[in-house]
Parts: sequence; structure tokens; C-alpha cells
Amino acid sequence: MKKEIIICIFIVIIIVIANIVTQNYTTKAVGELTNKLKTLENEIADIGENEDIDKDSVKTKIEDVERYWEDVHSKLAYYIEHDELEKLETDIVGINSSIDTNDYEQILSKIDESKFILRHIEDKYAFSLENIF
Repeated sequence: MKKEIIICIFIVIIIVIANIVTQNYTTKAVGELTNKLKTLENEIADIGENEDIDKDSVKTKIEDVERYWEDVHSKLAYYIEHDELEKLETDIVGINSSIDTNDYEQILSKIDESKFILRHIEDKYAFSLENIF
């Protein structure tokens, strides 16, 4: 009887530690990607006001967002629903394709959708009583 209790406690501790590690990684990844999207959003807003802004700089920032997403996507896919990740990936691809057509309103819309999905992912996978029950 005592042996089973120790094993159960050990398993619960492992689950809690794994949840803390994955939550910290998710928070870090979501925060970094959100910051990159906000920087891109500010740059796009500047283009809307001033046509003299370097579009190559925007393209570079979009590629930076895509590279970062590729890095974190494979790790997040281990424990986050693929549907959530696919929605975000679709928006990121939409941002990249919209820059080629100079559709800045579409880019801003996709950035807002991406930030919403990121907040949703962070909230949905947070370790809280609301998510447990």
C-alpha cells in the first residue's frame, strides 16, 4: 500500500513539473512572437502613413517572424492542439503573401488575428483551476 502511494505521488510531481516547464516555454514563445508581431504591426502602420518607408525592412521582419515560428512550432506541437497551431501558421503565411500585393490592411488584420490566437493558446494551456475542472 505504501509503495503505491509513493508511486502515485511521484507521478503527480512529474506531471506538475512537466506542466510548469511546458507552460513556461509556451509563455516565452508566445511573448516573443507577440512582440515580433507588434514590431511588424508598427512598421506596417508607418508604411500606411508614409510611403517612403523601406519595404525590404518589413519583408525582413516578416521573415524573422516566420523563422521564429518555425523554431517554436515543432516544440509546441508536442503538447498543443494542431488546429490551434495551424490557424496561426495560416495567418503568418497570409501576412507574407499580403506583403507581395501591398495589401497593408490585410496584413494588419492577419496580425491582429495572430495575436488573438496567441493569447488564446496561452490562456487555454495555462495551469489554472479553471482549466483543470
